[in-house]
Amino acid sequence: MRRVAAAVITAVVLIAGPPAVSGSATAAPAAPPDLSLPGEKHVSRDLDNRDGTVAPSAAQRARASALGDVRFNALGTPSALGTGAKPLATGLPAGAEAAARAYLAGNRDLFGLDEAAVAALEPLLVRPMGSGTVVTLRQRFGDLPAGHDGLVTVLVTGDKVVRVTSSLSRDTSAPEPATLSAAEAVAIARANAGLGASTGSSDVRRVAVPTPADGPRDAYAVTLTSPAAADPVAVTTYVDGRSGEVLVREDLVDFDSDNPRWAVFPSTPPATIPAGRDPRVLWCQEEVGRCVKAVRDPNTGEAWDVDLTTGLPTFTSRGNAADNTLSLGAGNPAVPATPSPNREYIYPFTDQWRQSRCNPTVFTSAQRNDADAAIANLFAMHNRMHDWAFNLGFTESAWNMQAVNVSGDGLGGDPETGRAQANALGGSRNNANQGTGRDGLPPTTNMFLWQPQAGGAYPPCVDGDYDMTVIGHEYTHAITNRMIAGPDTGIGSLQGSAMGESWGDLLAAEYLLEYGFRPPGESPFITGGYVTGNTVNGIRNYDSTRSPLNYSDVGYDLVGQQQHADGEIWSATQVRLRGAFVARYGSGTPSLQARCADGLVEVASCPGNRRWAQLMFDSFLLQAASQFSMLDMRDNMLAADLVRFGGANQELMWNAFAQAGMGRDATSGPSDADPVPSFASPYADNATVTLRPLGDSEGAPIRLYVGDYEARATPVADTDPETELGDTFEIIGGKQFNLVATGPGYGHRKFTTLFLPGRAQDLKVNLPRNLAAAAGGATVSGPGVNVPLLIDETEGTNWASLDGVAGRALTVDLAGDLPQRVSVVNVSALLRPAIVGDPDPNAQNRFSALRSFNVWACDATTADCATDAGWRRVYRSPSDAFPSGNFRPTAPSLNLRQFRFTPTPATHLRLEVVASQCTGNPLYAGEQDADPATATDCATASPFASQVRVSEFQAFTR
Repeated sequence: MRRVAAAVITAVVLIAGPPAVSGSATAAPAAPPDLSLPGEKHVSRDLDNRDGTVAPSAAQRARASALGDVRFNALGTPSALGTGAKPLATGLPAGAEAAARAYLAGNRDLFGLDEAAVAALEPLLVRPMGSGTVVTLRQRFGDLPAGHDGLVTVLVTGDKVVRVTSSLSRDTSAPEPATLSAAEAVAIARANAGLGASTGSSDVRRVAVPTPADGPRDAYAVTLTSPAAADPVAVTTYVDGRSGEVLVREDLVDFDSDNPRWAVFPSTPPATIPAGRDPRVLWCQEEVGRCVKAVRDPNTGEAWDVDLTTGLPTFTSRGNAADNTLSLGAGNPAVPATPSPNREYIYPFTDQWRQSRCNPTVFTSAQRNDADAAIANLFAMHNRMHDWAFNLGFTESAWNMQAVNVSGDGLGGDPETGRAQANALGGSRNNANQGTGRDGLPPTTNMFLWQPQAGGAYPPCVDGDYDMTVIGHEYTHAITNRMIAGPDTGIGSLQGSAMGESWGDLLAAEYLLEYGFRPPGESPFITGGYVTGNTVNGIRNYDSTRSPLNYSDVGYDLVGQQQHADGEIWSATQVRLRGAFVARYGSGTPSLQARCADGLVEVASCPGNRRWAQLMFDSFLLQAASQFSMLDMRDNMLAADLVRFGGANQELMWNAFAQAGMGRDATSGPSDADPVPSFASPYADNATVTLRPLGDSEGAPIRLYVGDYEARATPVADTDPETELGDTFEIIGGKQFNLVATGPGYGHRKFTTLFLPGRAQDLKVNLPRNLAAAAGGATVSGPGVNVPLLIDETEGTNWASLDGVAGRALTVDLAGDLPQRVSVVNVSALLRPAIVGDPDPNAQNRFSALRSFNVWACDATTADCATDAGWRRVYRSPSDAFPSGNFRPTAPSLNLRQFRFTPTPATHLRLEVVASQCTGNPLYAGEQDADPATATDCATASPFASQVRVSEFQAFTR
């Protein structure tokens, strides 16, 4: 999710506020005028009293299973099927209506309608649509037309049907005739609507209303209007002609033109969507009817879709804070959402990209890959981030993004420009980016579709426009690049860019948490769980709530974009700090959280997480230069606490930073890849620890690292007298730390230790000799490049086979001439930065890392190691020895692991590759989409399928 530059300038338009009005000092104050629109007080009168659901029959279920994309309505017929990816039927008769009827009659097992029922359908609409025709037919029940439901729409092109939606009833029987009169039905409808006998006008007609429980009902459709009322009434009430029950009532007042509504996924769509269900919720300017949340610009009080230069709605996906379009690329112009004159932004959502399995025919289907729904969702989420951030300080004076700045602060003319399904026809996938220019230049975000790519990434077929963790991440780039370093510069340093990625993850998660929304993932801090299909760590190496990363790990993962991996260090730090604030101040009730998020409660009275978020926003404004380190932002947060909360949290904050290696004595420059960590807090009883190697390693130059990594990490202690780093360090007590000890000839040992507060103590480590260490006299031979690097005892280098995977083997002549009883090997598949030696020095592809292997042994004192007969396999690894999960391999899944087997005498060991991540991981195998232009199977379609890499091989007797 990289930052790109914005390059579009828009005009600046300012609206002056209302003039001041003077009045008599003795006059009674006038009552404030009621400026509310009628619709703002209107409560929807929609009602459906029909009970029950007709379950699909066995035949329908079987047919639906074969089709794979069928939703059923409550009346027992399909509500929607067909995505345009492939026709539902072909070879139909000429003429759109005839083809539609033939399709329905030929699919009786699916719709439950026989030929007579299909012949009885009335044509309501036959209208050209591009190269096809829309045909809408209505059911009749006996002599009565369906008055509510009972419709089917078939999209026909040539002799094919490609899309069907319906509210058909499977029960087509004639209803028992009505026994009530029309006048009686009108009286019932008036009473039900709360109208007097002589109020307004009425219209009545006989219709049939299908019901799930009681079949079709002979009913009266009574339309009542009362335009003179303060809250106008216009309803159609369907009254059962026999029982007098109100079956359905429809509110016909179009007040939603003054109360715009957006159908949205507040977090992400669910993993599965039940047939016939639309899982979106409604957000409206006023929380009435089915709307679950009232939303409006906290700055102006206006609806999101209002153009402040005119004061009028745009009726589409453009407003003061966001201007969103569909931007498919490949020469296609960017277009906004289809205009909605009644401001009902409730466009159909069929999950078409996922249901079609990434089939590109969706772009030319009638549903257009749910384009309008995607634009509307992105527009709503951009507005929500604008509104939430506004209440945390990202206002006009802090150079926020708005078309019109009503205060006069800032330049305006720069709403967030959102591009839904960005460059989808041009092939862009599996990413998102945000371009943020200076104040006054519209920032641009691109949200992409996600699709499996051989040797690249393996997400599900989903649309990033529905993942708020990604949308919020990108929007936060604009926040931080505007608030940091003034209106014209933004973030410029290596560590600053890393924090930019982290802030995106953190603030997207915080927004969702404060409003009670939960994205998919094992913790609320998973970024991209929906778009990647990975609920363990999302798009990152770690779930930041369970991350071992600290400041000494800067540069630990240089495969891909370093700032993303290094940003996880800041994320782990901040999640820990947030937890400390919550532990002190609580998490509050959901109501309090939401009121704080809406800016209705002073932050000093808010839960701990809101206080933490406020300090983070404060720290942005405190940073005047674009070049800064994590330590600079640590200090900004500490300073903000001093002025915001009177320094009440200094100890809490210092202790959290110390645990992350950003303690009292840490030093670093803004782009330093090897900062000096410190785990000591000025507010804690730190432990004073001295590294003491024992056993074989006594007196050896041993290095100690805090965390899980050795490669590119900075040690905290060293027993080598030739280095400046000493063997003693301070570390905050009472906390458990992961540690790595290593030294030439001793391999790696990983362990966990709890240090005692305020105590001087020895850290005793007993490292056995690494029999496969070049430093100890071992040698290695075999095919591939950089062969000696296999046994150099650092994960910062690796060996590679570039012309084959399975069966590639390297032979290690162990140190010494006598056989050793080997029972343990350490193996690492961690990747590294490009170095000279590879034909393609940039080919450190994640999927080329080792996945499974065999270990063979030979004892030259008893066998001929020059022949295969002299070797025997002593260990077969699990097929997932390096267990990478959904989406792609990550650094923690490739990091050094230990494997044990029965003690075996050996003078030589052989590491034999069984599979790489590409060739051996079933998650990356096979065709995973329906795009005919792509192949997804890693083992056959990836350019890295013939490569495998191993970083380390170490051997021990215990």
